[in-house]
Amino acid sequence: MITIYGIKNCDTMKKARLWLEAHGVAYRFHDYKADSIDSAHLMAWSDALGWEAILNKAGTTFRKLSDEDKAGLDRDKAIALMQAQPSLIKRPVLETHGGLTVGFKPETYEALFSSR
Repeated sequence: MITIYGIKNCDTMKKARLWLEAHGVAYRFHDYKADSIDSAHLMAWSDALGWEAILNKAGTTFRKLSDEDKAGLDRDKAIALMQAQPSLIKRPVLETHGGLTVGFKPETYEALFSSR
């Protein structure tokens, strides 16, 4: 089963979910603000892609972090911050049978699902 992780009201999430629906791709949606996210997922994603690819440094939540929280970021600190504040996780995170994709670009999704 394909799972898309994100936040319900995020515009990028809405685009990704609309794309999946328009292309007949069945998926399960996991809202990590409403349903939280466990450290095991964050660790696995970080192992697969690197924590830097998962941490959303461009968002307002990151900009609002204290200088102390931003200083000395490493994998463990980033995972703890993302678990405490799920808005720090880039969106969407798409888990498929073939792997993991972060962010939404129609051409990336097209390539992922073109062989279906």
